[in-house]
Order: sequence, then C-alpha cells, then structure tokens
Amino acid sequence: MQVASNEGVTMSDELIYLDHAATTPVRPEVMAAMLPFFAEKFGNPSSLYMLAQEARDGVAEARERVAAVLNCRTSEVIFTGNGTESNNMAIKGVAAALRKRGRHVITSAVEHHSVLHPVEQLERDGCEVTIVPVDSGGRVDPQSVSDAVRKDTVLVSVMLANNEVGTVQDVAEIARLARQRSEELNGELVIHTDAVQAVGKLSLDTKALGVDLLSLTGHKFYAPKGVGALFVKRGTPMEPLLSGGGQERQRRSGTENVPYIVGLGVGIELADAERNEFVERTGRLRDMIEAGIMERLPDTKINGDSGHRVSNITNLSFPGVQGEPVLLGLDFKSVAASSGSACSSASLEPSHVLTAMGLSPELAVGSVRISLGRLSTEHDASSVIAAIPEIVERLRSM
Repeated sequence: MQVASNEGVTMSDELIYLDHAATTPVRPEVMAAMLPFFAEKFGNPSSLYMLAQEARDGVAEARERVAAVLNCRTSEVIFTGNGTESNNMAIKGVAAALRKRGRHVITSAVEHHSVLHPVEQLERDGCEVTIVPVDSGGRVDPQSVSDAVRKDTVLVSVMLANNEVGTVQDVAEIARLARQRSEELNGELVIHTDAVQAVGKLSLDTKALGVDLLSLTGHKFYAPKGVGALFVKRGTPMEPLLSGGGQERQRRSGTENVPYIVGLGVGIELADAERNEFVERTGRLRDMIEAGIMERLPDTKINGDSGHRVSNITNLSFPGVQGEPVLLGLDFKSVAASSGSACSSASLEPSHVLTAMGLSPELAVGSVRISLGRLSTEHDASSVIAAIPEIVERLRSM
C-alpha cells in the first residue's frame, strides 16, 4: 500500500527515512510557493511584459531570502543547477580567472567528490594541488592550511560540514590564517567552502565565516532537486562555466529555473528560521541512537569529531561486517539509511573520508550513516536501535 506522508511525498507504510543527508522531500510550504510559477506565472524573467515581471519578481524575492540567510548582498547570490555545479563553478572559475597569478590550489582530504574531482581536473591541466590531511575525527588543522599557502596559491576550498560523518570545520579560522599568510607573501587568495550539508544546522553568515565563495543545493533542506546557489563575494575573480545569454550578472547563462529558485528561497528561509529547534531535537535523537546501539554493540565505532558535528548525522562502523548487508537488512525492515555519500553509494571501495581519518579499509566498509530530518521521531530512533544490533549480530553469526 502507498500512502501520502505529511512531508508531501509518497512512501510505503511504516517507512522510516533516515537518509536526509542524501536528500530531503519537498516540504509543503515550498511546494505551495513553487506551484504558481509552473503555469500561472510561467514567463521568462528576461522578457519585458507583465508575465515576465511576475517571474522576475519571484527570482528576486528568492535571492533576497538567500542573501538574508548568508548575510550578503543580493547581487552576490548566483543561482545554479545544483551543489556540484556550484562547487565546479567556484573551483574552476577562480582557477581560470587567476591562472596568470598562480596555479596552486589547496583542499582537504575529506571533501565531497564534487570538489575533489574538479581539483583533480585542474591538476591534470597543469595546476599544483595540496591535499591537507585531517585528524582521526575528520578535522582540518587551520594552521596546516596556512602552512601550505604559497605566493602562487590562488584558492583554498574546505567544506563547512562533512556529508559522511558530519564533522564541522573551523572555516572562519582557516580563512583568517590562510588569508593572513597569503598577504604576507603578497599573494592573491580566494576562499571557498562547500556548505551543502550546513543549511539549517549551522550559521551561514558569510562575513563571519570570512569566505569569498559558498556553495548550496536545495534538496538538502526540503527544496527541490535540480537547483543550487553560489555566494560570490563582490570583487571575487571568477570566470563563468556557462556562456550565453548573460543571466545571473554574466556569471551563469541560461534561462532561470524560476519555480525551483522560488522553492530554494522559501526552503532556506524556513530551514534557517527553525535551525535552533532542529539542532536541539535531532541532536537529542542522534545521541539516543548512538547510546542505544553502543549498549547492545559495545565495539561499535562512532566516526567523526564528537565535539564538532552537525546535529543530525551519525556514522557508525561495526567490526566484522560490511555496511551493505546492514543497509539491506535495514531496508527489509523499512528503514532507509546509507553507507556514506549518496553520490558514491554504489561503489564497493571504502570511503575516502573514513580512510583519511585513519580507519582501516575493513572497518571503513562496515560503516552506516544515519541522518535525521525535521520530522524524525523517537519512534524512528527506537526502531533503528532495535534493528541494527539484531542485523549485525545475525551477520556476525553467519
């Protein structure tokens, strides 16, 4: 039997969805805001007549909502197709704009592949790349980033919150020290952070973070898939990836996806307004899950920095078993979780994030990520506490 949930999506009876770091359903308020722009207000924002003005107003209002959360100018918000595009635009765009100034890029070992792969492409094209290591909790030492800065360093990209283990980086201190070192060397440095997992969990005040570029994607905070945003601080050198009609202040050509942009604006505003309540409630449920599973399976390893994590993610490793059979067992019990990044969940290779943190490949492949959402309940937590030990013990007995 299929039923409509109160999140506005269709799912099986009793399904417990604990993979919100992979994607979230579109919340009803977001859907309601989007609907008029599919049919009634369908105009092209670049046209001149009244129908186009309605669409243009929708985009402008969404930009204002995003700018308010990021504490930036509306002119510094660029709408994109997703977080991957935002990351690629930031990394490749800065490298291209500053290629005559320098060809050195710094990033961390635990970045999402939408950062690591563009950086690898830059390396193939002649850039030099420094990958800064992390400690056992997945944290980057800000001083190690500063130490890696050279006169020809043009970009530092370190994520705000990790998508697999939830570890939060001290981006403000990284930016401060790296920029200070670059100024001492008379360099020109741009700071980027992938904040895809941080919306609704952390402050995204770009001035406090000290960043020049910040990436977002709508489907991590109950807006639709297929729309993202990139904060570009005024004056930041960046060449566009897409050329054409010159939309988004010449930064990202292409007719704007008006309904989805409207949805992103409403989604980020609601997520940030509810942030404190979300953090308190999901943190309590996360701690409940970890304590309950540890009581039954004392050798469980909790991955990530316990003092610096987003509230809704826990990553657990179970010695002697692989993550995939655990996930299949959970799915059989109508619990949806994952083994890490949704973008690489089909890979049989151990997580690059966990191995960078020092986990053995055997332990890394035995990891399960549970990520809570705005409507997760104590019943959900109790269900996964009951299910995981039973599945792990059965797998071990086999």
